[in-house]
Amino acid sequence: MWFRSFVVASLLQVSVVGAAQAAGPFGSVSVGNWIGGAFSNDETGAFSHCAATTPYANGVILVVGYNSVGTWTLAFASPSYRFKQGENAAIDVIFDGQEQARLFATANQPNMLTSVMPPNVVRTFQKASLMVATSGRTVLNFSLTSTGPVITALANCVTKVKADGLGKAGDFTKVAAKPQAAPDKQASPPNAGKAARAKSGSGFVVSASGHVITNNHVINGCAGDIKGNLTGEAATVLRVVSTDANNDLALLQTPPTTTVKDFARIRDRSIRSGDSVIAIGFPFHGLLTSDFTVTTGIVSSLSGLRNDSRFLQISAAVQPGNSGGPLFDTTGQVVGVVTSKLDGLRVAAATGNIPENINFAIKTGALRDFLDNSVVPYQTAEPKGELKTTEIAGSARAYTMLISCNGTEQADAKR
Repeated sequence: MWFRSFVVASLLQVSVVGAAQAAGPFGSVSVGNWIGGAFSNDETGAFSHCAATTPYANGVILVVGYNSVGTWTLAFASPSYRFKQGENAAIDVIFDGQEQARLFATANQPNMLTSVMPPNVVRTFQKASLMVATSGRTVLNFSLTSTGPVITALANCVTKVKADGLGKAGDFTKVAAKPQAAPDKQASPPNAGKAARAKSGSGFVVSASGHVITNNHVINGCAGDIKGNLTGEAATVLRVVSTDANNDLALLQTPPTTTVKDFARIRDRSIRSGDSVIAIGFPFHGLLTSDFTVTTGIVSSLSGLRNDSRFLQISAAVQPGNSGGPLFDTTGQVVGVVTSKLDGLRVAAATGNIPENINFAIKTGALRDFLDNSVVPYQTAEPKGELKTTEIAGSARAYTMLISCNGTEQADAKR
């Protein structure tokens, strides 16, 4: 009885928009072991979200929520949890041993961590049969059943309540078995696939004329304007000058009226294996800080996958959104363009081990060839005295850009 009460209490506490209280459930969602319904905000009485929970033998309760503005959440609740209000945690989730994603969770309640689920993670969650969640040293396995129908039921719940109001809430599961529930035909969770999806990456200015370098995959599939903005400054529309899909490079340029405060210098000597490097970029923009992030590491190898000599292998941590950002040496010169991280799941499937800290950057040789072919007046510099990481980051602020645009789900999947 107590356990059942805790399940209901957890459900009541779920709020994508961070409200402290929620009243409900109104109507019902009942799919397999999942139970839930619609909820309102206690303070305003307005419809807030729909949610469903299911308990597991490991003592954790999964809570899936979908709010009135179209945001999906996944929460992990347990009576044994003791979190501080606002405490954050990164949770790596692996679905069926293949698809991997990192979720960023916040403790809005002492016994529950709640994270936003991007549309691509929702689709994977719908179809998966096993989810492994890792946070720090804690590893939890969840056998996923009825996740497809419950996602559809929650989407139906939000649609119906927004149209008819909480007073007419009923059994949202009954209406869920429509063609839209088929995950393979659904471009994205409701309301997410009908409009262009925001995508972003990083870039950096390489000339006084406002030329900007980024990865080709950052801008590939962009619909409409490509925008770039420095931290704390308004975005400006960038035009595409040239691209090199083979080396994953793209050259953009700011409008002629834009004043360039500073630009990056490219190291004119080869970097060595074991040298320290600094990666700067905008990972998970919108979920993490609006400022850029700084990570440090070393050059692990002078070649990439299968001895690809165009790339450096680095240990500096990079995430989605770092793509296209500058990689610096300890003197503040650019030694590469961050491009990707190793697909750990594929390696784990082949070897049985999950690799760590294996990321890649395009070498300056390929970058300089690309700039030469594009007739860009870039500058090189000799490595001189070492600088503190804070000094390098401070200088990079003047020319490291957030690159953003709207792109289709299909284009995003090809990245």
